[in-house]
Amino acid sequence: MIAGLDNGARTVAQAEHLLHQVVEALGLSSGVVGCTHFVRTGDLPHVACSLTLAGHLETSRLPEGVSVALGDSRTGPDAEGAAVAAAEHAARTGGRVVLFPGGDDLPGTLTVGELLDRTAIDRVVVLAQAEPPADDVVLVTNGHVRPVWRDGLMTLLVMPAPGGRIAPAEVPDPTPCCADHVS
Repeated sequence: MIAGLDNGARTVAQAEHLLHQVVEALGLSSGVVGCTHFVRTGDLPHVACSLTLAGHLETSRLPEGVSVALGDSRTGPDAEGAAVAAAEHAARTGGRVVLFPGGDDLPGTLTVGELLDRTAIDRVVVLAQAEPPADDVVLVTNGHVRPVWRDGLMTLLVMPAPGGRIAPAEVPDPTPCCADHVS
């Protein structure tokens, strides 16, 4: 079962924080899959979340102000965004995967083959390259691995890195546009 969660988060970091809060509040294991989703519901676009659940969702244990979509049930003012997130996750057509089996235990560097063996990630795609990387290619994670759902598969998008290595295309704490020349 997949629950959609929405508290109107304006940033990915806020949505990731919500996912971690909910996982902790519900006492879920590290094997859960949790995603963020850019949604356009209500007045402003924002970031909603989705989370796989093995059983019943105890909404009384959720942080205050969280709207929920679970199956046909909707609660809260942002339930439409929660429903969009849950539907994308269920169909595996959208969502940025934040929590996934094996994701907590990744070292700073490992090979593509090790990544695929240790985690729920189904494939690795190098941006602007037709062929997938070989299993022995070294991946530098920088402690930040965020696959996406693409074609129904959990897919890690990567880019070439120095020394014949690759790195996730999404970097932790990216420098905001114009940060180096704001007066």
